[in-house]
Amino acid sequence: MKTNLIVGASSGIGFALAKLLISKGETVISISRNKPDIESVVHYGYDVLSEDAFPDIESQIDTLTYCPGSINLKPFRALKPQDFLHDMQLNVLGAIKCIQKYLPNISKSEQGSVLLFSTVAVQTGMPFHASVAASKGALEGLTRSLAAEYAPKIRVNCIAPSLTDTPLADKLTNTPEKKEAGAGRHPLRKIGEPQKIAAMAAFLQSAEADFITGQIIKIDGGLSTIKM
Repeated sequence: MKTNLIVGASSGIGFALAKLLISKGETVISISRNKPDIESVVHYGYDVLSEDAFPDIESQIDTLTYCPGSINLKPFRALKPQDFLHDMQLNVLGAIKCIQKYLPNISKSEQGSVLLFSTVAVQTGMPFHASVAASKGALEGLTRSLAAEYAPKIRVNCIAPSLTDTPLADKLTNTPEKKEAGAGRHPLRKIGEPQKIAAMAAFLQSAEADFITGQIIKIDGGLSTIKM
């Protein structure tokens, strides 16, 4: 069975993915500030914004999923350089440090795979998303570059969700009225569910997806491609 490293498995999509993989009998290693409330997870406490190095892991890693993200929605005129820097450190530099740290572990695997997370706001311009879109856009470029550099040994893909019902998006989904408004902006008239995005993540990290690399997979209720 595979050994899966999930950075950010304590909540949201990362938590749903950890539960799904464990239900399949696979090993999950968690790196996050808080331990996921899941039995049998091997946990390392760590803040990805820390200047300290990521924890040492000696074992082979078959898949790495980097889940941390931000939803920093402000008018462009109100954004400070520190806002952009924070989002870049969390979304891009955190992923870079993580992948570089565990690349030797992943290289031991015959089915090595890396999965990152972007946002629908990169390829579909949205007001007030300048900071998060800039950093996640860099992450999409990193996805394609690493997929090219490490093919055929390691696959690298990225999921770009729209609004999803997770703690990260709580300010946008914490009332029925907000959920209804968010759903109404999508052609499918709903918002994302972490379990369903986790199902796609599990597929992309599985042997069934061994012909998929360098892709940005949109899970956005049709928002990026359909005009209603």
